[in-house]
Amino acid sequence: MIFTDIATRTYNHGWRLDPIVRSLLDTDFYKLLMVQMIWGLYRDVNVTFSLINRTTSVRIADEIDEGELRAQLDHARTLRFTKKELIWLAGNSFYGRQQIFAPDFLAWLADFQLPDYELEKVDGQYRLNFHGPWAYASMWEIPALAIVNELRSRAALKGLGRFSLDVLYARAKARLWEKLERLRGLPDLRLSDFGTRRRHSFLWQNWCIAALKEGLGSAFMGTSNVLLAMEHDLEAIGTNAHELPMVLAALADTDAERRRAPYKVLEDWRRYYSGNLLVVLPDTFGTEAFLEQAPDWVADWTGFRPDSAPPVEGGERIMAWWRARGIDPAAKLLVFSDGMDVEAIEETYHHFNGRVRLSFGWGTNLTNDLAGCATDDRPGLEPISLVCKVTQANGRPTVKLSDNPVKATGTPEAIAHYLSLFGSRGRVARQVRV
Repeated sequence: MIFTDIATRTYNHGWRLDPIVRSLLDTDFYKLLMVQMIWGLYRDVNVTFSLINRTTSVRIADEIDEGELRAQLDHARTLRFTKKELIWLAGNSFYGRQQIFAPDFLAWLADFQLPDYELEKVDGQYRLNFHGPWAYASMWEIPALAIVNELRSRAALKGLGRFSLDVLYARAKARLWEKLERLRGLPDLRLSDFGTRRRHSFLWQNWCIAALKEGLGSAFMGTSNVLLAMEHDLEAIGTNAHELPMVLAALADTDAERRRAPYKVLEDWRRYYSGNLLVVLPDTFGTEAFLEQAPDWVADWTGFRPDSAPPVEGGERIMAWWRARGIDPAAKLLVFSDGMDVEAIEETYHHFNGRVRLSFGWGTNLTNDLAGCATDDRPGLEPISLVCKVTQANGRPTVKLSDNPVKATGTPEAIAHYLSLFGSRGRVARQVRV
């Protein structure tokens, strides 16, 4: 693969539009897996996805020009899946399974276009919403986040000279390589790139993946980015996300159905996928509530991805749940991916290694760790906690409680109602950096 000189490419942003997202395949694999199921089962559901900046101290509307943001969003709406991309999706093996994407779904993708958007400035932030059928609006999540984050990076680097940029990226490369040298000291490490949503830039994520491939060898399992998995001949990695139980709970007509929504999601998922895709995301309405009410068959799934509790605490709670059901955790899988960096990976690995199968998703701290690499004290290179969440389903508010109340989304009234249903056990507020 031929690599672009990132410093030169960053310096040469002088043309009318330098697209950030150039392919609809530049998304996370879990998004395509979820959208296939949504398209198959919930075509009549209309939703709203909204950009949410949890780092409220950063006024992104003051950093990013509105015209540039509109131009990037408009360009993304012109994209279509190419024949090459659809052939690869149809013919490639994912998790050892052929034809994971059905021909009728691929035919739908062939005509897919991102729906329109609503954008306005409100008190230093962008109010960015995407409305439409669930399968359509959901596809905006990853490109919208990639666009906003890379526009922040471009704004932060504006005015730097060619050699200053060269030094910045040289320092960032050296920083990443030092991390890889530490991670090579962990035998049997299993690690994947999860860094698309908050990456510094597409070119930087591309470089990071190439570095992981060379630096970690077989310990590097693949990437969640479908386009880069195709281009680097890697495994596309992905499971599912919080939007599934959030929407199904919002659609429920009774509180009893609402409590059952997290397990209804798993039933739907099992109908579509099997094997290593059977990984449970338990924290949408709190891990404690999920485990207390979980049917016995959930214990038969491959593993769990604890997402918003501290890794050691969350992993130990799930392992205790397995043991209470007579299951040896050594045969199960835990996937850790929430704000992981090399220190957290090392600590979690040493705590659990040999007791349970381990896998790590390395996200923002892999693909957006350039703060302090500039030749001056330049603001704007620190990553922020930016998300794009489903906020309405068929006109009803959606809610995410999380194990960390700081990550909760929804109206105050809706959050209060969900807390009355699921409780607040195990929820502890912790600072969220990314």
